[in-house]
Amino acid sequence: MRKNVEKMSLNYSPNFDVKKRSKFSIKYLIFHYTGMKSENSAINRLIDKDSKVSCHYFIKKNGEIIQMVPDLYNAWHAGVSFWKNDNSLNSKSIGIEISNPGHSNGYTNFSKRQINSIIQLSKKLIKKYKISKKNILGHSDVAPLRKIDPGEKFPWELFSKKNIAVWHNINKQKCKSLRNKKVKEEEFYKLLYKFGYHPAKKQADKIKIFKNFQRRFRPKFIKSNPDKECYYILKSLI
Repeated sequence: MRKNVEKMSLNYSPNFDVKKRSKFSIKYLIFHYTGMKSENSAINRLIDKDSKVSCHYFIKKNGEIIQMVPDLYNAWHAGVSFWKNDNSLNSKSIGIEISNPGHSNGYTNFSKRQINSIIQLSKKLIKKYKISKKNILGHSDVAPLRKIDPGEKFPWELFSKKNIAVWHNINKQKCKSLRNKKVKEEEFYKLLYKFGYHPAKKQADKIKIFKNFQRRFRPKFIKSNPDKECYYILKSLI
Protein backbone atom coordinates (compact mmCIF):
# COMPACT_ATOMS: atom_id res chain seq x y z
CA MET A 1 0.00 0.00 0.00
CA ARG A 2 1.12 3.54 -0.62
CA LYS A 3 2.33 5.72 2.15
CA ASN A 4 -0.83 7.77 2.77
CA VAL A 5 -3.00 4.65 2.83
CA GLU A 6 -0.84 3.20 5.59
CA LYS A 7 -2.03 6.07 7.79
CA MET A 8 -5.06 4.21 9.05
CA SER A 9 -6.37 4.77 12.54
CA LEU A 10 -9.24 3.28 14.52
CA ASN A 11 -12.11 5.28 15.97
CA TYR A 12 -14.90 2.80 16.45
CA SER A 13 -18.57 3.70 16.17
CA PRO A 14 -21.18 1.93 18.32
CA ASN A 15 -23.64 2.13 15.43
CA PHE A 16 -23.57 -1.33 13.87
CA ASP A 17 -25.42 -4.65 14.01
CA VAL A 18 -23.97 -6.91 16.68
CA LYS A 19 -24.39 -10.08 14.63
CA LYS A 20 -21.31 -10.85 12.57
CA ARG A 21 -21.74 -11.54 8.85
CA SER A 22 -19.94 -13.82 6.44
CA LYS A 23 -17.30 -12.29 4.18
CA PHE A 24 -19.21 -13.86 1.28
CA SER A 25 -22.25 -11.67 1.97
CA ILE A 26 -20.28 -8.53 1.07
CA LYS A 27 -21.01 -7.68 -2.57
CA TYR A 28 -21.26 -3.87 -2.70
CA LEU A 29 -18.99 -0.92 -2.03
CA ILE A 30 -20.93 2.31 -1.46
CA PHE A 31 -19.42 5.82 -1.48
CA HIS A 32 -20.88 8.75 0.48
CA TYR A 33 -19.87 12.28 1.30
CA THR A 34 -20.36 13.61 4.83
CA GLY A 35 -22.32 16.74 3.82
CA MET A 36 -21.14 18.65 6.90
CA LYS A 37 -19.15 21.89 7.16
CA SER A 38 -16.68 20.52 9.69
CA GLU A 39 -14.70 17.30 9.33
CA ASN A 40 -14.52 16.88 13.11
CA SER A 41 -18.28 17.34 13.40
CA ALA A 42 -18.80 14.63 10.81
CA ILE A 43 -16.50 12.23 12.68
CA ASN A 44 -18.21 12.98 15.98
CA ARG A 45 -21.63 12.35 14.46
CA LEU A 46 -20.57 8.98 13.08
CA ILE A 47 -19.32 7.81 16.47
CA ASP A 48 -22.26 9.24 18.44
CA LYS A 49 -24.62 6.43 19.49
CA ASP A 50 -27.60 8.80 19.32
CA SER A 51 -27.02 9.60 15.64
CA LYS A 52 -27.76 6.02 14.54
CA VAL A 53 -25.40 6.39 11.56
CA SER A 54 -21.91 5.09 10.86
CA CYS A 55 -19.63 3.77 8.15
CA HIS A 56 -16.82 1.26 7.82
CA TYR A 57 -14.21 3.76 6.64
CA PHE A 58 -13.88 7.54 6.82
CA ILE A 59 -11.58 9.38 4.39
CA LYS A 60 -10.22 12.64 5.79
CA LYS A 61 -9.34 15.64 3.62
CA ASN A 62 -5.64 14.85 4.01
CA GLY A 63 -6.19 11.30 2.79
CA GLU A 64 -5.94 9.62 6.16
CA ILE A 65 -8.33 6.75 6.73
CA ILE A 66 -10.26 6.02 9.91
CA GLN A 67 -11.85 2.62 10.35
CA MET A 68 -15.09 3.02 12.31
CA VAL A 69 -16.75 -0.38 11.95
CA PRO A 70 -14.96 -3.70 11.20
CA ASP A 71 -15.76 -5.08 7.75
CA LEU A 72 -17.68 -8.11 9.00
CA TYR A 73 -20.31 -6.08 10.82
CA ASN A 74 -23.18 -4.12 9.26
CA ALA A 75 -22.49 -0.40 9.54
CA TRP A 76 -25.52 1.90 9.35
CA HIS A 77 -24.68 3.91 6.26
CA ALA A 78 -27.08 3.14 3.40
CA GLY A 79 -30.46 3.33 5.15
CA VAL A 80 -33.48 2.39 3.05
CA SER A 81 -31.74 1.28 -0.13
CA PHE A 82 -32.16 -0.79 -3.28
CA TRP A 83 -30.10 -2.02 -6.21
CA LYS A 84 -31.42 -4.48 -8.76
CA ASN A 85 -33.05 -7.27 -6.72
CA ASP A 86 -31.35 -6.36 -3.44
CA ASN A 87 -32.65 -4.10 -0.68
CA SER A 88 -31.46 -3.06 2.79
CA LEU A 89 -27.92 -2.87 1.45
CA ASN A 90 -26.26 -2.35 4.83
CA SER A 91 -26.14 -6.13 5.20
CA LYS A 92 -24.41 -6.59 1.83
CA SER A 93 -22.05 -3.64 1.62
CA ILE A 94 -19.07 -1.73 2.92
CA GLY A 95 -19.70 1.99 3.35
CA ILE A 96 -17.02 4.64 2.79
CA GLU A 97 -17.68 8.20 3.99
CA ILE A 98 -15.59 10.94 2.39
CA SER A 99 -15.10 14.26 4.12
CA ASN A 100 -16.79 16.91 1.96
CA PRO A 101 -19.20 19.72 2.91
CA GLY A 102 -21.67 18.60 0.25
CA HIS A 103 -24.15 20.53 -1.87
CA SER A 104 -25.75 22.37 1.06
CA ASN A 105 -22.46 23.71 2.41
CA GLY A 106 -20.38 24.75 -0.59
CA TYR A 107 -19.67 21.45 -2.35
CA THR A 108 -15.96 21.19 -3.15
CA ASN A 109 -13.69 18.97 -5.21
CA PHE A 110 -12.39 15.91 -3.45
CA SER A 111 -8.71 16.29 -2.62
CA LYS A 112 -6.02 14.38 -4.52
CA ARG A 113 -5.00 12.67 -1.31
CA GLN A 114 -8.57 11.56 -0.73
CA ILE A 115 -8.84 10.16 -4.25
CA ASN A 116 -5.56 8.29 -3.92
CA SER A 117 -6.62 6.77 -0.60
CA ILE A 118 -10.04 5.77 -1.98
CA ILE A 119 -8.41 4.08 -4.97
CA GLN A 120 -5.96 2.09 -2.85
CA LEU A 121 -8.52 1.16 -0.19
CA SER A 122 -11.10 0.18 -2.82
CA LYS A 123 -8.62 -2.07 -4.64
CA LYS A 124 -7.81 -3.81 -1.38
CA LEU A 125 -11.49 -4.37 -0.52
CA ILE A 126 -12.40 -5.45 -4.07
CA LYS A 127 -9.69 -8.08 -4.01
CA LYS A 128 -10.44 -9.26 -0.47
CA TYR A 129 -14.20 -9.66 -0.96
CA LYS A 130 -14.29 -10.27 -4.73
CA ILE A 131 -16.57 -7.26 -5.35
CA SER A 132 -17.64 -6.76 -8.96
CA LYS A 133 -16.95 -3.30 -10.38
CA LYS A 134 -20.64 -3.25 -11.37
CA ASN A 135 -21.41 -3.20 -7.64
CA ILE A 136 -19.30 -0.14 -6.82
CA LEU A 137 -22.00 2.48 -6.23
CA GLY A 138 -22.82 5.87 -4.77
CA HIS A 139 -25.38 6.59 -2.07
CA SER A 140 -27.30 8.40 -4.81
CA ASP A 141 -27.54 5.14 -6.78
CA VAL A 142 -29.02 3.04 -3.99
CA ALA A 143 -31.18 5.77 -2.40
CA PRO A 144 -31.81 8.18 -5.31
CA LEU A 145 -35.02 9.67 -3.92
CA ARG A 146 -33.27 10.76 -0.71
CA LYS A 147 -29.61 11.28 -1.54
CA ILE A 148 -27.40 13.00 -4.14
CA ASP A 149 -23.98 12.06 -2.75
CA PRO A 150 -21.15 11.65 -3.55
CA GLY A 151 -22.27 14.00 -6.34
CA GLU A 152 -21.08 15.18 -9.72
CA LYS A 153 -17.56 16.08 -8.53
CA PHE A 154 -16.81 12.46 -7.63
CA PRO A 155 -14.36 11.10 -10.28
CA TRP A 156 -16.20 8.00 -11.48
CA GLU A 157 -14.51 8.09 -14.89
CA LEU A 158 -11.06 8.07 -13.27
CA PHE A 159 -12.11 5.20 -11.03
CA SER A 160 -13.24 3.21 -14.06
CA LYS A 161 -9.76 3.59 -15.54
CA LYS A 162 -8.42 2.09 -12.30
CA ASN A 163 -10.86 -0.84 -12.76
CA ILE A 164 -12.83 0.21 -9.70
CA ALA A 165 -16.15 1.22 -11.27
CA VAL A 166 -18.06 1.04 -14.56
CA TRP A 167 -18.12 3.79 -17.19
CA HIS A 168 -19.68 4.09 -20.63
CA ASN A 169 -17.79 3.67 -23.91
CA ILE A 170 -19.42 6.49 -25.90
CA ASN A 171 -16.79 8.97 -27.11
CA LYS A 172 -17.13 12.66 -26.35
CA GLN A 173 -17.78 13.70 -29.94
CA LYS A 174 -20.68 11.26 -30.29
CA CYS A 175 -22.04 12.30 -26.89
CA LYS A 176 -22.11 15.92 -27.99
CA SER A 177 -23.91 15.06 -31.25
CA LEU A 178 -26.63 13.15 -29.34
CA ARG A 179 -27.23 15.74 -26.65
CA ASN A 180 -30.74 17.23 -26.42
CA LYS A 181 -32.11 14.92 -29.10
CA LYS A 182 -35.43 13.44 -28.08
CA VAL A 183 -35.80 9.86 -26.93
CA LYS A 184 -38.79 7.80 -25.83
CA GLU A 185 -38.80 8.26 -22.07
CA GLU A 186 -40.57 4.95 -21.43
CA GLU A 187 -37.78 3.05 -23.19
CA PHE A 188 -35.13 5.02 -21.33
CA TYR A 189 -36.59 4.30 -17.89
CA LYS A 190 -36.99 0.60 -18.68
CA LEU A 191 -33.25 0.48 -19.36
CA LEU A 192 -32.49 2.56 -16.28
CA TYR A 193 -34.31 0.09 -14.03
CA LYS A 194 -32.66 -2.82 -15.80
CA PHE A 195 -29.30 -1.22 -15.03
CA GLY A 196 -30.13 -1.33 -11.32
CA TYR A 197 -32.04 1.73 -10.12
CA HIS A 198 -35.22 1.03 -8.17
CA PRO A 199 -38.37 1.71 -10.26
CA ALA A 200 -40.48 4.79 -9.55
CA LYS A 201 -44.03 5.68 -10.58
CA LYS A 202 -44.24 9.41 -9.87
CA GLN A 203 -42.73 11.70 -12.50
CA ALA A 204 -40.98 13.78 -9.83
CA ASP A 205 -39.31 10.64 -8.49
CA LYS A 206 -38.26 9.55 -11.97
CA ILE A 207 -36.57 12.91 -12.47
CA LYS A 208 -34.66 12.54 -9.18
CA ILE A 209 -33.38 9.14 -10.27
CA PHE A 210 -32.45 10.43 -13.73
CA LYS A 211 -30.55 13.39 -12.27
CA ASN A 212 -28.55 11.05 -10.06
CA PHE A 213 -27.75 8.92 -13.09
CA GLN A 214 -26.41 12.08 -14.77
CA ARG A 215 -24.42 13.12 -11.69
CA ARG A 216 -22.55 9.88 -12.15
CA PHE A 217 -22.34 9.43 -15.94
CA ARG A 218 -22.89 12.95 -17.34
CA PRO A 219 -21.80 15.21 -14.49
CA LYS A 220 -21.27 18.42 -16.48
CA PHE A 221 -24.75 18.57 -17.99
CA ILE A 222 -27.65 17.71 -15.68
CA LYS A 223 -31.19 18.24 -16.91
CA SER A 224 -34.69 16.89 -16.20
CA ASN A 225 -35.58 15.06 -19.41
CA PRO A 226 -33.72 12.09 -20.93
CA ASP A 227 -32.12 12.57 -24.33
CA LYS A 228 -30.31 10.34 -26.82
CA GLU A 229 -26.94 11.00 -25.21
CA CYS A 230 -28.12 9.54 -21.92
CA TYR A 231 -29.94 6.71 -23.69
CA TYR A 232 -26.80 5.56 -25.52
CA ILE A 233 -24.63 6.00 -22.42
CA LEU A 234 -27.05 3.79 -20.52
CA LYS A 235 -27.30 1.25 -23.33
CA SER A 236 -23.52 0.88 -23.41
CA LEU A 237 -23.48 0.22 -19.66
CA ILE A 238 -25.97 -2.61 -20.03
